Amino acid sequence: MPEKIKSLLSDFKNSAGDLSYFIYILKCVSGASICYALYKFFPDHQFSWSIVSVLLVIAPESADSVRLACDRMKANILGASVGMSVFIVHTPEFISLCIAVAATILLATFIKLGGASRSALAALVIVLIQENEKNTWRSALERMGCVVSGCVVGLLVTVVFFKLENYIRYKIKSTEARLAPANSPTEPDSGE
Repeated sequence: MPEKIKSLLSDFKNSAGDLSYFIYILKCVSGASICYALYKFFPDHQFSWSIVSVLLVIAPESADSVRLACDRMKANILGASVGMSVFIVHTPEFISLCIAVAATILLATFIKLGGASRSALAALVIVLIQENEKNTWRSALERMGCVVSGCVVGLLVTVVFFKLENYIRYKIKSTEARLAPANSPTEPDSGE
């Protein structure tokens, strides 16, 4: 087996055994499930885009997950807003797309979104690119609302898991602290 494949398998085993990897999977499945429920309960609306949006917002990193989710939410709202703005201007689709991509990147840079700008571009495309049968501003506005709905769900899932992780860490530490004196070996008396 080539070294590259061995290295990939080793990295995968290490990641799969990491608790934060499992928590990331749970966050994504939870967020996607909530948005899928919206999609099924409201079939006349385009909540399928909220599923894409929620998965763009949820971050795999635990350390800064709330900040990253907020940044990605801002990015999605930025991209959806630019998409909606450009859609209203009524230029040819290709020209609108090019202008909107450039404007989104410039605005994302201006407000210092960094890597989250990719989420902005995805949201932009979701809102701007139209299916032939739904080529209306209402459809674009609805997709923008669905993108924002996915962002809100992603942020809520991130906050809930963040609080849950902190609670579990606190409980583990307090349990370890209670058990530590009982399990620590007795030290010989230095006065003997």
